[in-house]
Amino acid sequence: MIRVAIDGPAGVGKSSTSKALAKYFGFAYLDTGAMYRACAWWCLHRGIDLDAASLDEQLVTETVGEFFTDGHFDISVDPDDARVFADGEDISDAIRSSEVSSHVSKVSGIVPVRHVLVAAQRALIMRESAVDSFSEGRGVVAEGRDITTVVAPDAEVRVLLTAREEVRQARRTGQAVGAGAVGSDDVAARDKADSKVTSFMTAADGVTTLDNSDLDFEQTLDVLIGMVEDAIEEQEYEQYVANLDDYDLDEADEALVAQRGPADADRGNGPKQVGVLAVIGRPNVGKSTLVNRILGRRAAVVEDTPGVTRDRVSYDAEWVGTDFKLVDTGGWEADVEGIDSAIASQAQIAMQLSDAVVFVVDGSVGLTDTDERIVKLLRASGKPVTLAVNKIDDAASEYMAAEFWKLGLGEPYSISAMHGRGVGDLLDAAIDSLKKAEKTSGFLTPTNLRRVALVGRPNVGKSSLLNQLAHEERSVVNDLAGTTRDPVDEVVRVDGEDWLFIDTAGIKRRLHKLSGAEYYSSLRTQAAIERSELALVLFDASQPISDQDLKVMSSAVDAGRAIVLVFNKWDLMDEFDRQRMERLWKTEFERVTWATRVNLSAKTGWHTNRLARAMREALDSWDKRIPTGKLNAFLGQIQAAHPHPLRGGKQPRILFATQASTRPPRFVIFATGFLEHGYRRFIERSLREEFGFEGSPIQISVNIREKKKRK
Repeated sequence: MIRVAIDGPAGVGKSSTSKALAKYFGFAYLDTGAMYRACAWWCLHRGIDLDAASLDEQLVTETVGEFFTDGHFDISVDPDDARVFADGEDISDAIRSSEVSSHVSKVSGIVPVRHVLVAAQRALIMRESAVDSFSEGRGVVAEGRDITTVVAPDAEVRVLLTAREEVRQARRTGQAVGAGAVGSDDVAARDKADSKVTSFMTAADGVTTLDNSDLDFEQTLDVLIGMVEDAIEEQEYEQYVANLDDYDLDEADEALVAQRGPADADRGNGPKQVGVLAVIGRPNVGKSTLVNRILGRRAAVVEDTPGVTRDRVSYDAEWVGTDFKLVDTGGWEADVEGIDSAIASQAQIAMQLSDAVVFVVDGSVGLTDTDERIVKLLRASGKPVTLAVNKIDDAASEYMAAEFWKLGLGEPYSISAMHGRGVGDLLDAAIDSLKKAEKTSGFLTPTNLRRVALVGRPNVGKSSLLNQLAHEERSVVNDLAGTTRDPVDEVVRVDGEDWLFIDTAGIKRRLHKLSGAEYYSSLRTQAAIERSELALVLFDASQPISDQDLKVMSSAVDAGRAIVLVFNKWDLMDEFDRQRMERLWKTEFERVTWATRVNLSAKTGWHTNRLARAMREALDSWDKRIPTGKLNAFLGQIQAAHPHPLRGGKQPRILFATQASTRPPRFVIFATGFLEHGYRRFIERSLREEFGFEGSPIQISVNIREKKKRK
């Protein structure tokens, strides 16, 4: 049984909130304040002059005692029909009269009277532990004076509900819609009178204070519901974990059991506004090598051939305490066609969206016509430019940088991106120009955004889908397979919510046979899956499903990520193709029938609006936690209905289960023997049927434990 004790001053909404809380859980509701009012009414009814100059406290105490012990008093604990009776007469309205309201404090202020009431209240609370009570043993919500400290100091939930005096007075007089207290008396006067014999303005040890001055009724109720749910889980946890008392547990088991469920992950803070520094230059001058040098890690794909970098790729960077956004771009060339033209366009877009530019030239080649044409674009953009002459590997080669003074961009900084020579001086100058820029247009990647990896074999439309969702050309799209090589992190607003998308290179069939840029791209795709929370696994529905497709899907599932299966190019399918796909769904996708499936067209945008709901559902499942009590109660039910088959004349039995973690949900089951794989699959199916988990893998571990040896 759960006992909820709620105290607090007048006008905080104890009665209405307590009734709603009791109704929500099917608990009994006990209004102890009504009991005090009933005592005042009874004394007046019996002709006692409560206004007498010298009130006969002994007579009042005896009269109140008679009221309870001789069977005159009765009270309903139904939150939908809370009424008070005297000799069978309903006095619920009578005890709310102004006459009773003006005298109740005089009766409740008599200490022996309070002792009588405390005993009666405890008896009523204890009555609810019986299975034949109103709540059938579930619990009771009792509200009123002394509840948290005197009447039920050991209640599972103890709350001091409070609010600012002006808020309470407004609620009491009906000037504000709030907790809905009945009456229009002065709350300050009530508090002063009641505080002579009880303390309800500050919480005692172990009592939770809930100030609802700035909360509406529903918000207050939600907080209380959460507190009761925690208490129920705690009680059920103690009940089920007792099953392990007679079994040997190691330190890891004890730590797992003591953990009491997975901890909530910190989702971090919002975006920080920073400057954007773009690295621009013609192909193969070492832009990505410089980016890696600045970042201090091999983030961008580098190879000694032109055109390895194709998209504009953003990274969070920092130099001497200054955070900024660093943008790597594909090489800019004039008069090119096809994919080279798209790469050049992305470089120009990066130039326009940046706050400052590092223009990289090749000192070993010298000044070219393309370099001079880029300078014209830079001047037209009006961005501050820092000139980096790369591949000056030693002091003897410094003279090669002199030629670039003629570009009119100021001092050329001699650097070796490969070896790090001169990069510090270059960054000092670049960051200085960034600080002087007219604006800071970038944001560090917010740590609170949900991370989504777009994965699939090459040319299934990952970049097209990213562009469609972003409503702009974020990634290079071309019919040539393998266009994307670097993972491209982009913050994209989908259905009113920002998401961090990681557009990855397609995973090739045999990683060990790849070389150069494709090899490193595949490695980065695997890393992107690991870095993500949700994988959108894309398939080209117009083509037969291949082993390659299924391996990509398996990579995401094995990594434990939330999954949404996206069948692209669905608009190219005829009826025969769609029937073929439905047959494949029942055979090839048996492992992931729990995943949400979305059929769409990235090119036209058809049905892309269905993605946001599928992504949220998958991530909600990935984050889902099942309370320990509810989990064990459910497993007990399915074990009773479908016990494990006998093994060697013995039947393994589940003792206790807990959810050890989320993201993905991982359950650990303590059992008396080995649970067969088929029975584990049955448990997983049952968990999904009961609790959902659409779009998320579930991991189930079984710890076999033996009984303690008798000494």
